[in-house]
Amino acid sequence: MVEPDRSALTKVTVNLVPRAVDALGSACTRTRDTKTDTINRALVVFDLVLDLMEQGGGTLTVQKSDGSTERVHLL
Repeated sequence: MVEPDRSALTKVTVNLVPRAVDALGSACTRTRDTKTDTINRALVVFDLVLDLMEQGGGTLTVQKSDGSTERVHLL
């Protein structure tokens, strides 16, 4: 069996709702990443969240720069 080329790019056209356009613009501005890089990162994170949810949920702990933590519960 031949392994797929993971370095190959796939061009995709999407239609974004206004809220998603705003979120994409905000994320790009904050990270200074391109729209392509931002969408790629978002899809990888979304896939991780789906994996965690399929395993019965769980909790993500976010540690902030001031040392405080915040828990995000996945149901």
